[in-house]
Amino acid sequence: MAAEKKKEVNIFTQFYEFNEKLLLNLKYGKIKVNEIAAQYPSVRSSFEGKSLLKGDKEEFLKSYISNIGSTDAFSQVEYLNERKEMLKKYLAESEENYKKYGSLYFKIALMIGILVAVLLV
Repeated sequence: MAAEKKKEVNIFTQFYEFNEKLLLNLKYGKIKVNEIAAQYPSVRSSFEGKSLLKGDKEEFLKSYISNIGSTDAFSQVEYLNERKEMLKKYLAESEENYKKYGSLYFKIALMIGILVAVLLV
């Protein structure tokens, strides 16, 4: 379970960095979205239609990806700025859950291992 929490943190980190890079690109550069997405494995997988998470977070990511490149540059910058706040919120939430529950799951697994070892002896 700790690995799943870490995976979620990694996914939202990649999406947040992708969003930042896309904002800079829309303002100052002219690199294609696919070239930027290629630098982030989770974003690339999401563009390919693969499911990364479950529940509301997955719906948010699908909605985010489906609206990339669907409007003019000015509207797209506004959209990305709005989504930046949501991505920041999800990232902070997933980091907090990983810190809180990641070590808890490790400690529980360690205690179960010790209990089994004591019972076998």
